[in-house]
Amino acid sequence: MKLKQISIAIENSPGRLFEVTNALGEAGINLRALNLVDTGAFGQLRLLVSDIAAARRILMEKHIAARVDDVLAAEIEDKPGSLAKILKPLMEAKINVLYTYAFVGSSSGKAVMIFRFSDNDNAIETLQKNGIKLLDAESFGILETES
Repeated sequence: MKLKQISIAIENSPGRLFEVTNALGEAGINLRALNLVDTGAFGQLRLLVSDIAAARRILMEKHIAARVDDVLAAEIEDKPGSLAKILKPLMEAKINVLYTYAFVGSSSGKAVMIFRFSDNDNAIETLQKNGIKLLDAESFGILETES
């Protein structure tokens, strides 16, 4: 039932996320889920990968300190209140949630990553210029209202 997750503290500087993901990609290791949280000068990168042992070896060779943690993956319904429904018994049992992140699904059989950029407008322009398909809210079934 437990999954092994790699946790890495990486500097918040250009190229660090590329360095980690490129090293894993060149080794044929597939990312199954990814979460990166800003904590100031460093970010906390959490990865579920196709081969944990190979990923650790690659990271050690690159002198990137990594920790392996046990995590659980729970399937919940995609409707309002589903998360609260599974959190309630955990709360009643006094089990604390240390962190959580979501993996929602895919589009046309391709992985979907959600990013936040320091300059989203520039990122959109740059990605589109390079032929990268950007999905809109409608692609995710999100209703947008005008303000």
